[in-house]
Amino acid sequence: MNKTGHKIRITRTDRQAKRALIMAASDTVAIALDDLASGDRVTVKSLHQKTIDELEVLGPLPFGHKLSVKALAKGSEVIKNGEVIGIASKSIRRGEHVHIQNVISSIVPPPATAPGTRQKP
Repeated sequence: MNKTGHKIRITRTDRQAKRALIMAASDTVAIALDDLASGDRVTVKSLHQKTIDELEVLGPLPFGHKLSVKALAKGSEVIKNGEVIGIASKSIRRGEHVHIQNVISSIVPPPATAPGTRQKP
């Protein structure tokens, strides 16, 4: 209820906008500042809080993970903080989660085993 005792109905447009941060103008990814769900609309802002873009999220994305702000073809550079951090291992759509399932890191070598499995000692 609000201060006058009336019930407040919250609709999708009343909710706080979902947010993402782009670190450099050349970046192809933004960092999720909220947990994101498929279909969420995200406002992408610069470090100076200037709105750069708005896009729709194509799948679930945890806080702190990367979100593609551009469509990337297989073999394209993935750029974060103005630096190439990897190469797209397959096509990545705008609004898609960018992580180990679709990027080969140029910083950290890929694991020796498939994700979610452990090597036995």
